[in-house]
Amino acid sequence: MPLHDLSHELGSGLPYPGDPAASVTPHATVAADGYRVAEIACTTHSGTHVDAPAHLQEDGATLGAYDVETFRFDARVVDCTDYEARAAIGADSVPETDADLLVFDTGFADRWGEECYFDHPYLTAAAAEQCADQNCHVGLNAPSVDPTPTENAGGDEPADFPAHRALLGNGCLILENLTNLAPLPERVVVHAYPLPVDADGAPVRAVAVSD
Repeated sequence: MPLHDLSHELGSGLPYPGDPAASVTPHATVAADGYRVAEIACTTHSGTHVDAPAHLQEDGATLGAYDVETFRFDARVVDCTDYEARAAIGADSVPETDADLLVFDTGFADRWGEECYFDHPYLTAAAAEQCADQNCHVGLNAPSVDPTPTENAGGDEPADFPAHRALLGNGCLILENLTNLAPLPERVVVHAYPLPVDADGAPVRAVAVSD
């Protein structure tokens, strides 16, 4: 069965506005120390990562509340590549499904590492609520399910992360900064296992398995 790596390399790309950059730097070298060790520095939301409810909720569940099986998803891919920069993905784009993960392909992964990556399409609160009503976790190849603040933000864009709140408030996880979605069929199994930290989120190695 073909495997598709849906993860950006940790330390690549640009950090979310206001967050520190992730880095992988040498700590010891073969030449100086006889062995090689690198130091990894990142946040719980660096690179390809998962958001847990604790990300926005004071008493929300952390990743430790979820069994490891939770991070194996029966996913449906939703083509949203026709949406322009900073366009709102409405509830009419959310299909009825028996999947437990809806992955929205915005087409923006090819802008990874560029400032324009942060002018991505985003989910409306109604779209996020429709996902939550179907008990669907959500993934996308963009930095956030809500609009990211940039100088191009419009005055009518929602504030206070309504899509995050609709999903996380119903116990739905969010996978952000996915990549390599274009080759995937509409239905696919996605494995996205976070680092074993009991936190509000963590980087993941996301891999899709297709027939």
